[in-house]
Amino acid sequence: MNTPTDLKYSKDHEWIKVEGDEVVIGITDFAQSQLGDIVFVEIETEDEDLDLEEVFGTVEAVKTVSDLFMPVAGKVITVNENLADNPELVNKDPYGEGWMIRVKLADAAQLDDLLSAEQYNELAKA
Repeated sequence: MNTPTDLKYSKDHEWIKVEGDEVVIGITDFAQSQLGDIVFVEIETEDEDLDLEEVFGTVEAVKTVSDLFMPVAGKVITVNENLADNPELVNKDPYGEGWMIRVKLADAAQLDDLLSAEQYNELAKA
């Protein structure tokens, strides 16, 4: 399982890359492997202010549909448009081209409640 140490993680299997007062969010390598082949990503929350743990979109795999949860509160400022035509990018490169949204943080203190790579790996193994 690939878990980059420079990222933060949520208990809902999202990763968070901090870039100043913005964050980039996607799903983890573990999550995409559990879902299987992703066939559709739906995110219709661009320009919306969302609270912590609110649903920001869904991922559809061959056998299941899974909600995507906000690991921090903030305004969705960009959605990865490449996922509309290429949802498989989430499987191929979850921490790169498979990113999902960019968010303007509402409360940077919420970052302190996220998991480190080591903590996330323990959670994923449980």
